[in-house]
Amino acid sequence: MLERLKEETLEANLEVVKRGLVLYTFGNASGIDRDAGLVVIKPSGVDYDELKPSHMVVTDMEGNIVEGDLRPSSDLKTHLALYKAFTEIGGVVHTHSEHATAWAQAGRDIPAFGTTHADYFHGPVPCTRPLTDDEVNGEYVLNTGLAIIERFKGIDPLAIPGVLVGGHAPFAWGRTPHDAAHNAVVLEAVAKMAFMTVLLNSECGVTSALLDRHYFRKHGAKATYGQN
Repeated sequence: MLERLKEETLEANLEVVKRGLVLYTFGNASGIDRDAGLVVIKPSGVDYDELKPSHMVVTDMEGNIVEGDLRPSSDLKTHLALYKAFTEIGGVVHTHSEHATAWAQAGRDIPAFGTTHADYFHGPVPCTRPLTDDEVNGEYVLNTGLAIIERFKGIDPLAIPGVLVGGHAPFAWGRTPHDAAHNAVVLEAVAKMAFMTVLLNSECGVTSALLDRHYFRKHGAKATYGQN
């Protein structure tokens, strides 16, 4: 079942490991088949060196296991909440990458300081509010997803394909699992550059004209970057 999506989801999980965004078994990636209403996600706590497509867990949109012998990622309910709210995305990646996590722990948005940021994020990368004690002690994983959705009111999730969960770590997404992994890698690079930029000059920032120029050369109907 969903063999191609299992392979794509495995590749997304391995990509963030290869790029240095994941330690040990931290992090997870998932993909969704919208027509089938099914999600493929990494199993919980399985070493990346051992992962195979057959290890991927298939669930329905309520988190019920449809196929697989292993428990799904402990972050499943966050992924499902994002898929329900952001209907154009096809993949979600969660990491504890060093610099993006530092911004999340600081509870700060990542400002748009330059064109590298603007190539992927059409504005600051937002950070969610801290969860309340009741939210942490209740449906914590689901409430994490709901906090992300709350923070994205008025924000296009495809224009800003990532978020910092306050006190926790980043999530990224895209139209496919591959896109989500790609955006997670870029988010970490942007977070690292922003950290150094703040140390050098915290008063700087990219202009709206330059932000638009770089974002829309890669995105939208009038994109010019790359080949036809």
